[in-house]
Amino acid sequence: MEDGIDLHSDHFFMGEALRQARKAWEREEVPVGAVVVNAGRIIGRAHNQVELLKDATAHAEMLAITQAESVLGDWRLNECDLYVTKEPCAMCAGAIVHVRFRRVIFGCRSPKDGAAGSVLNLLQHPQLNHQCELSAGVREQESVQMLQAFFRERRQESGA
Repeated sequence: MEDGIDLHSDHFFMGEALRQARKAWEREEVPVGAVVVNAGRIIGRAHNQVELLKDATAHAEMLAITQAESVLGDWRLNECDLYVTKEPCAMCAGAIVHVRFRRVIFGCRSPKDGAAGSVLNLLQHPQLNHQCELSAGVREQESVQMLQAFFRERRQESGA
């Protein structure tokens, strides 16, 4: 345990997010998975469903947030942690700030659109009403390898 953070739990819960990412891949979605944890219990789990739902907002984080809000009966998730396999984009980061997650733990950075430090850092922006504690790089290699394999497969299928 380092600074009150149980790194073994981070490893376990990121494993659950990775399982969700695999489900996305099986459904031909970009393999990103997310879980919301409250008091050591998963209360929301989701994977990308953009293609299935024909909805650009159907990112894993957004769907997991909606589930967790329903379980708690509140839109405030300030006692919850979000585990996601890839750094949140600006849309998801905005929602994360609004629901007031305590911590956000992600697998790999997203250098083209990441809003937790790569392109910008909305999750810790001093002018916003809430800042989240961040932990990056949890099971990073597994997240990176899954995304790379998915996109390699897509390129091969399209002949590019």
